[in-house]
Amino acid sequence: MRDKKNSWFLIVQIVLLLVLLAIYVGVRVYYILIAPFTPFELIFSLIFFVAEIFILFHSFFFFVDVLRENLNPLTPPQMSPGEDASVAILIPARHESREIIETTLLTCKNIAYENKNVYLLDDSTIESYKLEAKELSEQLGVNLFTRSDNRGAKAGMINEVLKTLDEKYVAIFDADQNPMPVFLKTLVPFLEADAQLAFVQTPQFYSNGDESTVAMTAHNQQAIFYEYICLGKTINKAMFCCGTNVVFRRAALNSVGNFDEETVTEDIATSLKLHTKSWKSFFIHKAYTFGMAPEDLAAYFTQQNRWALGTSQLFRKLVKIFFTDIKSLRPEQWLEYFISTTYYFIGIAYFILMAGPIMYIFLDINSYNIDSFIYSITFIPFFILSNLVFYGSMVKKKYKLGNMIKVQMLTALSMPVYLSASIVGILNISKKGFQVTPKGNSSNVPWKSLWPQLLLIATVFVTFTWGIVRLMTNDGVQSILGVNVFWMGFQLLLLSGLFHFNRK
Repeated sequence: MRDKKNSWFLIVQIVLLLVLLAIYVGVRVYYILIAPFTPFELIFSLIFFVAEIFILFHSFFFFVDVLRENLNPLTPPQMSPGEDASVAILIPARHESREIIETTLLTCKNIAYENKNVYLLDDSTIESYKLEAKELSEQLGVNLFTRSDNRGAKAGMINEVLKTLDEKYVAIFDADQNPMPVFLKTLVPFLEADAQLAFVQTPQFYSNGDESTVAMTAHNQQAIFYEYICLGKTINKAMFCCGTNVVFRRAALNSVGNFDEETVTEDIATSLKLHTKSWKSFFIHKAYTFGMAPEDLAAYFTQQNRWALGTSQLFRKLVKIFFTDIKSLRPEQWLEYFISTTYYFIGIAYFILMAGPIMYIFLDINSYNIDSFIYSITFIPFFILSNLVFYGSMVKKKYKLGNMIKVQMLTALSMPVYLSASIVGILNISKKGFQVTPKGNSSNVPWKSLWPQLLLIATVFVTFTWGIVRLMTNDGVQSILGVNVFWMGFQLLLLSGLFHFNRK
């Protein structure tokens, strides 16, 4: 049952937070207009301000989603499945361990739904994996589907098997996702009740959090998305498929040429195609599947790189659709897809914001000219309250404060990955295909492969140290210097998490 007292307290905090945000942005604009910048400082300060606004823009809509979660419970219609409500359960796999696939096949076979067929889609190219897939499918009595090439990766494989199916619905699970027996009995009634509903999405729940700190933190990071953001997207009729733990209407997929094969995140790209054709989607805020989180930094960064690259690639397509067929989506849907496809640009914004303190501490180049007293009464209250609301909203959902701090650390360490993937995606220069996230085998990652994070830490440390030296020798405007040194220290604290995460 919803805790009404805590909900209203959180609502009041969020409303106050949004007011403080508006005040801070207004003050920032005013000081940019009156500040005595040199031409170079003015250009850099505007770039800095755009990066800052970008971060605040995404923060604003997260807090709006938190607000809506406390005000807007959704109750869509349901209808008992008819005799024709057959379901094809698809499990795409490529070079996965026998143990992982076997567990998933068993849990899919044990789904309490008679009118179903289970298909293992093996896209492996190594003979040992192909042989294991064949043995498992025969042993467990499931259908095995293979092909001669790897065109379109996961999306291409699913599209190939869709040509052969006649089931009304298609459920998709990644090879490491284990559904509960009630999965189909819970989801299919939503699709039966609304003929325009293209798919129903459920959360990913990582059950291997005790294997490593990275796995536990990745689980908590996903929770931010599934606990709040997905509800906002559902309200705005723009909830996208997350690639697994989902049931599609096969007719909806057929109407848009099945899954998109042009990006490495086929799930959100296909969702966009469906929404532009007026199909609907829905998110059920309850986990019915258990899966595996990446267990070390190498696996985690591989996953994050794929997501960042895919959404950045889709941003190009979104812009094209916007200028050629703006009526294909509602305004709120455009907003949600803009938020989704630009999120990983935070890597670009982050490095711009980091450049500000570095340039001031070393070169006295000012990008943030504001009276220190005005700064203290506008930004600091917003910063403190925004963190209180963020942590409070997650603690309200029974997530631990310490784990949420680790989420911020892991996110900061991902910024070099986001920066690289976003630039590659925007410029469309990627030569890599779909990358499967490595599973199991938690281990220390060789430090040489973490050189971007180590270089970032070294840069921040040197900047912070030189800033302290300047403060101690009374060199420069102490108030402005102090603010910049504080931010370098704060970032250094977050980035120090690298030594915590990179251990077995």
